[in-house]
Amino acid sequence: MHHAALASIPSPSFNTVGPFHIYGLCIALGVLAAVSLSASRWEKRGGDPDDIYSIAIWAVPAGVIGARIYHVATDWKTYQHDWVGALKITQGGLGIPGGIFFGVLAGYAVVKVRKLPVGPLLDVVAPALPLAQAIGRVGNYFNQEVFGRPTTLPWGLEIDPIHRPPQYETASTFHPTFLYEGLWNLALCALLLRLDRKRKLPPGHLFTLYVLGYAVGRFWVEGLRSDHASLILGIRVNIWMSVIVGAVALVVLLVGLKRTPAASLPESAWLAPTSGTADDDLQPEARDHDVASETEHDVAEDASVELDDRSEETS
Repeated sequence: MHHAALASIPSPSFNTVGPFHIYGLCIALGVLAAVSLSASRWEKRGGDPDDIYSIAIWAVPAGVIGARIYHVATDWKTYQHDWVGALKITQGGLGIPGGIFFGVLAGYAVVKVRKLPVGPLLDVVAPALPLAQAIGRVGNYFNQEVFGRPTTLPWGLEIDPIHRPPQYETASTFHPTFLYEGLWNLALCALLLRLDRKRKLPPGHLFTLYVLGYAVGRFWVEGLRSDHASLILGIRVNIWMSVIVGAVALVVLLVGLKRTPAASLPESAWLAPTSGTADDDLQPEARDHDVASETEHDVAEDASVELDDRSEETS
C-alpha cells in the first residue's frame, strides 16, 4: 500500500495551447535559447554570430531526428505494433544522447566545411546544451511523463491514473525526475559558464566536461525513473549509456589536461579568428613581431637618410 503525501505538486490537466503541443513549444524555446546564448558567446570571442546560425540550421534538425531514432531504438517494444506512433514526435519521446550525437556530428561537418576552429566552438555551445535540455524538460511536466518511483516527499508529483505504470496504479505521487534533471542541467550550465570565464580548461574540453556532467546527472536520475525502458542484463539502457559515456569523457578530459595544461596556453588559443584586415587576422604574437620589424626598418631608413645628408655636407 502506498501512503499519500502530506504535500505534492499538481500536474497540469492540459498539454496543448491551441493547435500547438506544449512539449514541442518547450523544445523550440530550448533551441532558441541555446542558439542565442551560443551566438552571443561566439561574438564575444571575436567570431561571427552568423556562424552559429549556419551551424544550427543543420545541427538542430539532425539532433531532433537523432533524438527520436535513439528513443525508438532503445524502446522499440512500445512501437512494435504501432510503427506510425514512432513518428509522433510531439507526444514525447526524444532520447537526448541521440540528439547530442547527431547534432554534434552535423555541426562538426558544417564547421569543417566553413573552416572554423573546432575546439573554441565546442566550448561556446557547451553551456547552451544543458540550458536547452532544462527548458525542454518542462514539456515532460505537461505530458505527465519521465517521472520516477512513488514518493511521499513534499515535492512529490501528482500523476493521473491513466499515466501511471501498471505496477504503481495505487500510488498518487511520484518523484519528478524531469525536474531533477532540469535543475541539474541548469546547475551544469552555470558551472560551465563560470569555468569558461576563468579559462581553467584547454580549448574543446569545456564540452568534454559538459558530456561528463550530463552523464553523471543522467545516471542519478535514470536510477529513480519508473517508466518502461529496455534493459540489458536487468539494467536500464540509459544507465549503461551514462556509465560508458561518462567514463570515456573522464578519460578524454584527464588526458587532455595532462597533455595541454590550460596555464601553458596563450590567451589567443581561446579566441576565434576575427574578420577585417590581414593585420587583424594575425595572432597577437605575430602582430607584435610585425610591429617590431616595421620599427627596425624605420630606424634603419632614418639612419641611412642621416648618413646621406652628412655625405652631401662633406662633399
